[in-house]
Amino acid sequence: MQLPALLSVTPIYIAILGLLFIPFTLRAGLYRVKSKILIGTGDDPEMLRRIRGQGNFVETVPIALLLIIAMELVGAKDMWLHGLGIALVLGRICHYVAITEIGPSVCRPIGMLSTLLTILISSLWILVSTL
Repeated sequence: MQLPALLSVTPIYIAILGLLFIPFTLRAGLYRVKSKILIGTGDDPEMLRRIRGQGNFVETVPIALLLIIAMELVGAKDMWLHGLGIALVLGRICHYVAITEIGPSVCRPIGMLSTLLTILISSLWILVSTL
């Protein structure tokens, strides 16, 4: 017997962000091995950039995803979910490429703004919809 799916949109973005997490983590881990920095940054600016690229992802993505999941469970239309999911994915990519300096620095504030707006909009949407 197949159970009905409670979520149909947000798993797409959970999977995409999960896949993004892998190279972000590998870039930090492989550099750690290459540079023989077992813990911390070893005062290496590149190690710090890679750690913060991955760390910022870990610090912001879970709350954003939880909010988008809650929106879907409360009954948000697919348009809202896809819009916020796309904004989150693109925002995280922008932020990562800027903070690790593999892309232009202008992407960093764009990425953070996109992520924070996703969190703000989804939080407000849930409050307005449930009150």
